Amino acid sequence: MNIALISAVIFALNFTATLGIIECIKEMINLSNIKPVSDLRNYNEVLKSCQPESPVFLTKNGSGKYVLMEIHDYEKIQATMKLLAKLEEGEKATREEGWLSIDDISATLGL
Repeated sequence: MNIALISAVIFALNFTATLGIIECIKEMINLSNIKPVSDLRNYNEVLKSCQPESPVFLTKNGSGKYVLMEIHDYEKIQATMKLLAKLEEGEKATREEGWLSIDDISATLGL
């Protein structure tokens, strides 16, 4: 299958995917879950605060320094970053190679 066709499909999904990612990030950032790094002395309590899609933000000297999150949330973020990189790759291919006409798409798909 032609890379430009794949790029076109990916490009069309990009806007929708980006909106979903933004909403996911908004949900994950719960600003009430900010603690000073010194709270790690009682790490069990800090870990109890770390829930799915609700990371704990740790500050040092009043500034954000670290984030504690469940591994599933971390893996989800990593997968999202990989997806965005692939979407960018598809957009770049579309800019460089151009779009396919409907006739080219039909021929490629054997329609």
